[in-house]
Amino acid sequence: MENKKINIMGSEVVDGFECKPKVLDSNKPIMHYKTLIYVCEDERCSKASGVDKAKELREILKDINIETGKNRIKVSRSMCQGACRFRQVMQINENTKANGYEPNNGIWLKHTHKFTREEYEELFLALSLNKSLDNFSSIDMKVYGDINE
Repeated sequence: MENKKINIMGSEVVDGFECKPKVLDSNKPIMHYKTLIYVCEDERCSKASGVDKAKELREILKDINIETGKNRIKVSRSMCQGACRFRQVMQINENTKANGYEPNNGIWLKHTHKFTREEYEELFLALSLNKSLDNFSSIDMKVYGDINE
């Protein structure tokens, strides 16, 4: 018996993919997210981390149960974001039309290839609970967002 892979929207997945549905249903709504994180996976950034960072982060989100639901955090890959001097970077985008937390919208994180799993868990939990990252001092998040930096 063949094990079918099902994505979080309940669709059967194309072999070799994480979530690409075998049958496109254009009537299904786009899945809600509270926070969207773009992870740079261009040449320099991906070499810095040495792993498929987006996949790793999605697994962490599943483990802490915030890959679905009202406080869902979505991770998407991006190509170069123009911040190569900081190696792997991530940009946080809050869904302010829904329940996103505006003070965290547009924050950039640098050197994210150095974050530990525990630091990512702490970051994701803070985002899901709408805690401001501006004064996030329990871990060295290397947060920047000021135009003068």
